[in-house]
Amino acid sequence: MNITKSMNGNEATIKVEGWLDTQAAPALLAELEQLEDHVDSLILDFSGLEYMSSTGLRALVIAYEKVKGALVVKDASPRIRSIFRTTGLDRTIRIE
Repeated sequence: MNITKSMNGNEATIKVEGWLDTQAAPALLAELEQLEDHVDSLILDFSGLEYMSSTGLRALVIAYEKVKGALVVKDASPRIRSIFRTTGLDRTIRIE
């Protein structure tokens, strides 16, 4: 998995590429822990995400809680979108 982070004022964008699974989720969680308290919006760019396990979903819930609901997932593939629909997270996390 490859993670790239950028900041634009109080908005953070994290691009996740590859597999977000049990082995890779700790790296995403580490990036989330490093987010400054002033970050009030988080965009997760999933354009390069190929696979996400339940551990990856857990990391998303943690991200959602960290930014108090100001989380947007962008450019997720149909396969990843189906995971959101199946789990019901598409009703909680904004998917674009």
